[in-house]
Amino acid sequence: MTKLCISLCAAALLFTACNRNHKRVIAVIPKGSAHIFWQSVHAGAAKAAQEKNVDLVWNGPAGETDYTVQLQIVDAMINRHVDAIALAPIDRKAMVSVVERAASSNIPVVIFDSGIDTEQYVSRVATDNYKAGQIAAGRMAQILNGKGAIAIVAVQPGAASTEAREKGFADTIQQKYPGIRIVDKRFGMADIAKSLTVAENMLTAHPELDGFFASNESSAIGAAQALQGRPGTKVKLVGFDSSPTLLDDLKSGLIDSLVVQDPFRMGYEAVTTAVKKLNGEAVTKIDDLEPRLVDLKNLNDPDVQAQLHPDLKKYLQ
Repeated sequence: MTKLCISLCAAALLFTACNRNHKRVIAVIPKGSAHIFWQSVHAGAAKAAQEKNVDLVWNGPAGETDYTVQLQIVDAMINRHVDAIALAPIDRKAMVSVVERAASSNIPVVIFDSGIDTEQYVSRVATDNYKAGQIAAGRMAQILNGKGAIAIVAVQPGAASTEAREKGFADTIQQKYPGIRIVDKRFGMADIAKSLTVAENMLTAHPELDGFFASNESSAIGAAQALQGRPGTKVKLVGFDSSPTLLDDLKSGLIDSLVVQDPFRMGYEAVTTAVKKLNGEAVTKIDDLEPRLVDLKNLNDPDVQAQLHPDLKKYLQ
């Protein structure tokens, strides 16, 4: 055997050993970290990483409006040559460039929670947000007996998931419930204090208001705080997402109902899908997760409780 052959064989053996010992790294990049929604996503992603024997890198901006920081995080993960990226885009347009850069670098990208204006991702795992808005509209029409004035405490422009909820809500009200008027819509910018301020301003501007739809956790908490500051108010609140604070407000009657997602499952499916792609398995391009309406009637159902209270400590320690 020539020296060249021996060298080639040694190199091949070394490559095989390194490849076998390489533990895949999946970067999961949320929109933010403050809300319990993202902690639940993190726990689900961590469970999948344990089961699939991959390393999980969790890193996101502090606030859900800071797409510049999110761009930097994705760039850093591409430069690090992680094996796959799961991304919840803060802005459907601003994040296109880094998703396409990852794809051109042969790093598969799974989009979760919110859509993006490119097709260069392998799968999107998200709540059917338009349907969630439709569910909220149906509930609002039910509790207002099909008539009244309502306002929307929205989240932020450019966030595909919450925009879809708001559109599903508004479309359904306008198409199916002519006795209900949407008289105002303002953005709380994914911040509780700002959501409180815009809710208070709408209450002052529209004393005839009968209902609020709040389209995420921070907007729902802000709207609830605004109503709490006006004892005896008749305004009904249909919120979105779940947290201990929101569930307490649901139990007290301050909030009528919540349309909830399954963030734990979302995180789990995002990482599982990334691993499937790396293994050469077929993946579903669009994986819509069902939203659910929670009120006092079904709050204590075992399946509802399991969805609302995943074991975060078990996976995030």
